[in-house]
Amino acid sequence: MSAAARPGGAPERAALFAVLRSAEFARAYTFTVLGAMLGTHLIERTMGQVVLRTIIAGLCVTGIAVLVARREEISFFRLVPTSLVLLTGWAFATIFWSSDPAISFGRWLALAAVAVLAVTIGHVRDTLQTVRAFADVARVALALSLGLEIFSGVLIDTPLRFLGIQGNIAQWGPVQGIFGTRNMLGIVAVLALITFVVEWRTHSVRPALSYASIGLGVVLALLSASPTVFILAAAVGAATAALALVRAVPARSRVAVQWGLGGAVATAGVALWVQRSRILDLLGATDDLAMRNSLWTLANFYVRMRPVQGWGFFGPWELSEQPFATINMLLRQRHTTALNAFVDVLVQLGWVGIVLFCALAGVALVRSWLDASERKSIVYAWTPLMLVALGVTSLFESVALYGTGWLLLVICAVRAGQSRSWRERLDAIGVRRPPPEPSDALG
Repeated sequence: MSAAARPGGAPERAALFAVLRSAEFARAYTFTVLGAMLGTHLIERTMGQVVLRTIIAGLCVTGIAVLVARREEISFFRLVPTSLVLLTGWAFATIFWSSDPAISFGRWLALAAVAVLAVTIGHVRDTLQTVRAFADVARVALALSLGLEIFSGVLIDTPLRFLGIQGNIAQWGPVQGIFGTRNMLGIVAVLALITFVVEWRTHSVRPALSYASIGLGVVLALLSASPTVFILAAAVGAATAALALVRAVPARSRVAVQWGLGGAVATAGVALWVQRSRILDLLGATDDLAMRNSLWTLANFYVRMRPVQGWGFFGPWELSEQPFATINMLLRQRHTTALNAFVDVLVQLGWVGIVLFCALAGVALVRSWLDASERKSIVYAWTPLMLVALGVTSLFESVALYGTGWLLLVICAVRAGQSRSWRERLDAIGVRRPPPEPSDALG
């Protein structure tokens, strides 16, 4: 006998749906997802992959249940960005010509699962609520990282090898925290700093907590001693200044200012490329670039062999599969990514994949930038600044293709897709609108 037919079945189901629709459950769900994603390395090293996969699977099932419970308030046409559907669909198609379809399918499931989590968050929490949740979780993750580094490097003076912590904090770094590598710690610290500043400007928390959080992020970004952090911080700083300029000018002048900024960005990009050797010398990253160039050159060789369709989706490299095994053998190294999200997409998904990936990120950036330039609240700046940070990071790491980076990319794409799209025209003929954003009076 079904639950609906049993005595009391309908009230029980109604009560369950009421819980799934509640704001408290959405808040708890968002905290849990962000905590699981930021703590992926920690969970995997302390409890194993099976536990991590079980957590993600359980969160996916819960997220789908939440979306079903909220189906009356969610527009089907705004549920998932078209570019995200096409990208994940193409990644699935490449499974059929990968060297190991079974492993590729498992990796694709992980990609799709994180996308489901991001889509759910994008629909059950508005931008300000997402900022608050990410800030709270990032505070805990960074504080835990600092605490473990102090414990390892000062109190017991012994590396915590099972977490990848080398215990170098007494020598002022590099430190890794709970994220496994110094580069990942630096990237998370910069993403957290963006969030902490937006949180501070919107007066969402007490000033003392904001100042302490910003200080924590700066300290760990510096202690990571990652050259990527300095480039990322400079790019985000420039984007922040440009957005502030656009928001400050009169509405009638914004189009001209936007085009002028676009030209300035293109010119600056060319200048930075021409002077890249000198810049890298100043950052002490010349050897690192030489290694990356060798890696990218070999990857490009394999791209030319399958330029359109790629070698099949794997996400993080499966070292026993081609072409990853040969690349590492020739370099006599053990890379688990191409250290560049765009190169990784080219190798695995070909030119079709890179076009779809750039469309997903690029359309989201343009929509969110235009939205932030016109809205009064500073909270709308979070989405484009996070996309800028993820885009710059993608030049040096492949984190935007999995884990926290992929989660944030999809969340930003979903948020941007809820405005300035063809879906708005459907609303004009009676399609349900999504829940409203926080008041523009904030900030």
